[in-house]
Amino acid sequence: MRIVIQRVKEASVVANGTLSGKIGKGILVFFAVHKNDVPESVTWLAKKLVHLRLFPDDQGKMNLNINDVEGEVLVVSQFTLYASCLRGRRPDFVDSAPGELAEAMYDKFVYEVKNELGHVQTGKFGAKMEVSLINDGPVTFIIDHP
Repeated sequence: MRIVIQRVKEASVVANGTLSGKIGKGILVFFAVHKNDVPESVTWLAKKLVHLRLFPDDQGKMNLNINDVEGEVLVVSQFTLYASCLRGRRPDFVDSAPGELAEAMYDKFVYEVKNELGHVQTGKFGAKMEVSLINDGPVTFIIDHP
């Protein structure tokens, strides 16, 4: 599994022409599943996200997590995070998980994050989406499950 985390001042996602999720201060998470990932990895990744210290304290050091700042989370599925662009001119997606597996893992990830925080906004799995954000920092991290 791979997530790209962006600390944001605000973010929203429109899926199939309808607002699906919207947050203020918090983190926007793009979520992808590798074809060899297993469901047990989801819990580790969700806990890592929730407890990762991405927000500045009074001294400007990244010492606060999403709970500490009472921030919000928006999770958007993005299978293209496993695209390979090494050969040819068109990306291939052979490392991305099939839709059924990816959707189950996405749903489990959202559930796990919600279980930790009590609330999560989401995009719509498999939909054409438009994501808007104001990146705070900018601060962006990529986390792969080991």
